[in-house]
Amino acid sequence: MSLAPLARIPKAELHLHIEGTLEPELAFELAARNGVTLPHADTEALRQAYLFEDLQSFLDLYYALMAVLLTEDDFADLADAYLARAAEQGVRHAEIFFDPQAHMARGVGMGTVVEGLSRALARSEERHGISTKLIMCFLRDQSAESAMETLEAAKPYLDRIVGVGLDSAEVGNPASKFREVYAAAGELGLRKVAHAGEEGDPSYVWEALDVLGVERVDHGLRSMEDPKLVERLVRDRVPLTLCPLSNVRLRTIDVLEDHPLRAMMDAGLLCTVNSDDPAYFGGYVGDTFHAVHEALGIDPDRVRELARNSFEASFLDASEEDEARRARYLAEVDAYEF
Repeated sequence: MSLAPLARIPKAELHLHIEGTLEPELAFELAARNGVTLPHADTEALRQAYLFEDLQSFLDLYYALMAVLLTEDDFADLADAYLARAAEQGVRHAEIFFDPQAHMARGVGMGTVVEGLSRALARSEERHGISTKLIMCFLRDQSAESAMETLEAAKPYLDRIVGVGLDSAEVGNPASKFREVYAAAGELGLRKVAHAGEEGDPSYVWEALDVLGVERVDHGLRSMEDPKLVERLVRDRVPLTLCPLSNVRLRTIDVLEDHPLRAMMDAGLLCTVNSDDPAYFGGYVGDTFHAVHEALGIDPDRVRELARNSFEASFLDASEEDEARRARYLAEVDAYEF
């Protein structure tokens, strides 16, 4: 379906799990290539499985489908397929999460994952007009020791990894569990983000800020429940990488019309809109822009604000090359005609 001009405004995507871009068609293609049997008859049967009761029911399928990802070529094809779709949705810069523990547990080495993804990312600007960064996530339902081992395994590849994140099941796995590994990541010069306040209450966001020292909060959906937290986030201009379609699919929000995005923007929070796991949640980031415009009355001026926020919140750094990119992207946003 062709997207409306409003949805194609130039934007950065800052909350995107590459494993969550595995469309059913590619899953079956990789399964055939690698001799993996999927527990679904065909692509339509697999799509029917994408009706989730909560975060855990999604994660169960998400991890099961990773079985088709085995080689560098698989990861390169996965990333390239995402980038092609993202370009059609107005993405000019993407900061991509990956989950090495989920792959290493299956016998797929860190090098296979990073080398495969990097192959696609290295040619992304030429092929798709999208600059990229790679963020390695720790699984919060795994042990802190496993996270530290993962960081150690990543050391030979840190020239291609800009930061660390924290994802998977939130409730019962507070950020404080990962204090030491985040401190170690900081000593290595890695940027810091973490999922917080998706299902967990505002205390999870406070810990991400004060214990882990994150620069961005992934989700932060429930921050509005704590006025002092809102005051802190506004004062320090901490970006939130919100994922409205994900929130509806995982039942943290009943219907999109109830999403607090508009109220969060009115409160002065630095909000961005992202797709999270678009193959599973019914839309890529341009689709998400269109959905919040329709459901929440996010008008063109606010859409432009969200697009500007995405580049300002990105990890495009102070290098001459990245500063030029950011300036070019912001100029594209300002000049964009709906």
